[in-house]
Amino acid sequence: MAKITINNQICECEENDYILQIARANGIFIPAICYLSGCSPTLACRLCMVEADGKRVYACNAKAKDGMVVITDTPEIASERKAIMQTYCINHPLECGVCDQSGECELQNFVHHLGVDEQIYAIKDTHKTPKNWGLINYDPSLCIVCERCITVCKDKIGEAALKTAARGGDMPDKALKDSMPKDAFAVWNKFQKSLITPANGENLECSSCGECTAVCPVGALVGSKFQYSSNAWELTKIPASNPHSSDCELIYYDIKRSGIEDQKERIYRVSNDYDFGEISTAARFGFDFSKTKSVKNSEVFEKIVDKIANGEIKTIKFNSFITNEEAKILSLLKEKFGLNLLNDEAFAYQNFMKEFAKFSGENLYNATSETIKNSDFIVVCGSFLRSDSPNLGFKVNNALKINKASGIYFHTISDKMVENYAKNFICVRHESKFDIEILLWILQKFGENLPSWLNEKLQNEFEISQISKTTKDENGQDVTQTSEVKTSKFAKLLGLDEAKANEILAKKEKFSLIVGEDFIFSENAKTLAKLAGLIQKFTPFKILIIPPRTNSLGVSLICDLDKDAKGKVLGYNENGDITMGVLKGDLDMPSLVQQEGTFTNYDKRVVPTNAALSYGGFELNDIANALGVKSEFAIDYTSNLGKNFKNIKFDDLENFYDNGGVNHRGYELENQICECETSEFEIKNSDETLNLNENEVQIYKANPIHQFSKFTNATSQLNEVANLIVGSEFLAKFEVNDGEVVTLKKGEFALAIAVKLDKNLQGAILPYFDEKIEFDKFFENGRYSVVSVEKAKA
Repeated sequence: MAKITINNQICECEENDYILQIARANGIFIPAICYLSGCSPTLACRLCMVEADGKRVYACNAKAKDGMVVITDTPEIASERKAIMQTYCINHPLECGVCDQSGECELQNFVHHLGVDEQIYAIKDTHKTPKNWGLINYDPSLCIVCERCITVCKDKIGEAALKTAARGGDMPDKALKDSMPKDAFAVWNKFQKSLITPANGENLECSSCGECTAVCPVGALVGSKFQYSSNAWELTKIPASNPHSSDCELIYYDIKRSGIEDQKERIYRVSNDYDFGEISTAARFGFDFSKTKSVKNSEVFEKIVDKIANGEIKTIKFNSFITNEEAKILSLLKEKFGLNLLNDEAFAYQNFMKEFAKFSGENLYNATSETIKNSDFIVVCGSFLRSDSPNLGFKVNNALKINKASGIYFHTISDKMVENYAKNFICVRHESKFDIEILLWILQKFGENLPSWLNEKLQNEFEISQISKTTKDENGQDVTQTSEVKTSKFAKLLGLDEAKANEILAKKEKFSLIVGEDFIFSENAKTLAKLAGLIQKFTPFKILIIPPRTNSLGVSLICDLDKDAKGKVLGYNENGDITMGVLKGDLDMPSLVQQEGTFTNYDKRVVPTNAALSYGGFELNDIANALGVKSEFAIDYTSNLGKNFKNIKFDDLENFYDNGGVNHRGYELENQICECETSEFEIKNSDETLNLNENEVQIYKANPIHQFSKFTNATSQLNEVANLIVGSEFLAKFEVNDGEVVTLKKGEFALAIAVKLDKNLQGAILPYFDEKIEFDKFFENGRYSVVSVEKAKA
């Protein structure tokens, strides 16, 4: 730790932290337009100039030293900052009244803050045509080339989809170089040279997460549907949590009335705290899936209540797109009426975590996304990371870019985007059968004080080879030396280059392991859970086991789930003998945009979400009240969710990041110590390879990066028909073209579906977000299936 003084205020920090980061964490304002927390500095704006120990430095990339004295503002600095803002205003369109960013524009803010009230510079403008990039629009006439969009896409998202290109503008008169402040001239000179453009041609090829629109300080980058739809100052921000995946990241529903005649509020956009909480495409653009014209169907309501009360309905089938409070209500109904609760993915996750706890000695995994971000060696396995959990992919990429971390990504689908994260991130494409081998290799490589039975097994899984090396002795004679080299059989099966792995492991100290739902749904899930527990217990790795849906972790901790149904089934957003739900059903139910409550995210944090829109129908709590499980509001259960949770009321939960990036969202669950087993168990690892016929392919169940469920697919900006997503090797093998229809066959079931080429992938992916596709017919167990492929007849 170090201490520096900023404006006479003593600040504790890590030595080599950037001055700007330290200032922000301590509530000290230093102007900056180009810098983003957690990204590499670009020095594009130079507004953050300060004096450090009497020398002019830029706070965004000047590192702290113990005892350093910093002054953030002097008359000379203020004058130069004002001149910089004057250059930014040259030829900037005077359209603040209709600009989407007006009211939250950083250019506006700094112009006023720094007292710019006249323009003394001029230069000929250039014509710049607005661009439509799908979900995102770019107006180059508004762009100040701060490069934040480029930086966030590279350092946080990991796609590097944007770059600077030549503007073609005139350069400032060189005579001005001596007459105006040097930094202002440098900023102007750079500004006149560049604009933002897609990295791969005219079209923006990316996941359209929209993080570039969030970080844009002016109105240059904006969501295409939001553009010209509302003034920013008219919107009310409702703090909430991403309802689509288990990151449950902080989001804001920006709402106002629909119009003069329609007084109902609607969501105009989703925004986020871009400095500390990136969000995915689904979180930003998948917000309008609510049933806006819900009704109270009393006849169906009474029918459901009566059938539960008289024992006719004995099972409730639901998914994990629910709040903790709803899970608690279901648990209480089960307790009172002896109901079976079915939730397939939460049941699998619950069982996985039970086995994990037995061998780790803790009921929960011990890593968070912050652990991943701060790691210097990361292993990812069992997760098609960018699609399964985009936000964790962001954290992995950020660790690789900013911490100079290294790591290994194991998966059956090759993803060029992940391969391009960093040169020291090894991507291993392995066969789906070899999942146990990954965890055995980690235990073999990193295990310390392992149980004797396991240590013996692992030591027997090496191949010993002789390597001869010939050198010259001092007399110039050849001397041959022979040495033994141990090679892991597990690494060989996986196709892992151990020499390269050892190379990237040098000087690494902070290890983390991400385990995904491939393992949770694997036929080897029980063994994999035990091995993961042993890794947490006996290796330096911190582990994060990704909950497969939004609130799978919360449901698994609150509900005692069952494997099979009995009696009649009530489906809650799932099919049943009677159904109630958001999108369809016999009885309307509120969407997660219309509910107050909490989720338990993959950081093991209980985070709040607020209702953005009104709702006029019945809720689950109404059914519970009618059945004698009484509470005025669902959020009354927030302080009584169960033994794993804290006794904190909903209204007392915080939901923000502070200026230093500290997470104040809800609270984190504490790991509970439990009895730890080390007894021997059977490990059936396989050395057989997958043999496919000429007309066969192995398909993988996963959604594209912008889709998570039928809820995202019900939204106006993300709605689409599912395709079989394939790489170029698939097209070559079956001699089909992008967009052609093929027939997939498994047993008696056949599906005609169009193929869609993804140039970044090698493999074949069948999505499950589209309810029109009976994907369950292909995937009875796990996420893999072998099917035959036929070309559609002409």
